[in-house]
Amino acid sequence: MKALATALLPLLLLTACGSTGGTGTAKDVPAAQGVDPGRDVVSQEQKVDAIAALLPAAVRQAGAIKVGSAFGAPPSAYYPDPASKKPAGLDVDFTDAVARVLGLKVDREDASFETILPALGSGKYDVGTGNFGVTAARLKTIDFVTYIDDGQGFAVRKDNTGLTDVTDLTQLCGRTIGTGAGTTFESTLNADKHLCTDAGRKPYTVQSFSENGAILTSLQQGRIDVVMSTINGLRFQAAQPAAGTRFVGEFHRLDVGFAFPKGSPLTPAFQAAVNQLIKDGTYQRILAKWGTTGSAVTQSLISPPEHP
Repeated sequence: MKALATALLPLLLLTACGSTGGTGTAKDVPAAQGVDPGRDVVSQEQKVDAIAALLPAAVRQAGAIKVGSAFGAPPSAYYPDPASKKPAGLDVDFTDAVARVLGLKVDREDASFETILPALGSGKYDVGTGNFGVTAARLKTIDFVTYIDDGQGFAVRKDNTGLTDVTDLTQLCGRTIGTGAGTTFESTLNADKHLCTDAGRKPYTVQSFSENGAILTSLQQGRIDVVMSTINGLRFQAAQPAAGTRFVGEFHRLDVGFAFPKGSPLTPAFQAAVNQLIKDGTYQRILAKWGTTGSAVTQSLISPPEHP
């Protein structure tokens, strides 16, 4: 537990995700202090021959998939003990469980978030994980196999009483918002800056960070007023008292999925594997482990349209 608390303090989950506009009401507030990152909820999963048969013959023969993974903070993907470099998180458990259903070994490479999707097109990775949200822009070049519903949300310092329920960007006019470089949060904020000027108000300022820890530090030191990041990540962090943050609302929910190059032959097998996890209960155990049961989906989909 000490390792978990230490990992939470300097980090924010900045992987890009983001379904419909939020109400600001928590669907699921994870008990961060009760999470045991070492608890095994995956190893009981067995290969399902009928699902593995959906894989291309070359992949079955190779027996492995190359996965580019972005690591930030819980609950998505992080290192509870940075010295050991043993990964943990929702994305890690789902990837490992799907690989077990398919009878594959995971060759995982830690990669910066903004490099993973372009690397799929070059063939460097077979699949990418990073809490990638399904957006119309990404669907032009990327296929997805969905496994959770997450989204875009906001957090402030706990002593900030001026913002309590943020559901609209015009509530942030004149403020400074910190977010992750290359994320849907950054693109959303930049695309919608005009909303403040259209309303005759001072626009908000966007500060983008490539290092996760810098966002929390900037918030704690008052250099930014608000953080925009993943709903699950911000709630998880706010549940850790020492972080000193407060979740103040959902903005936009998105399906989140495994990312593939457009037209990848792996998507039917991955979809069937996720649906197998839902059927056999491993899916629910993974969500419960990470305090994210409010992000459950009833079935996996291949490249669904972005939620309005």
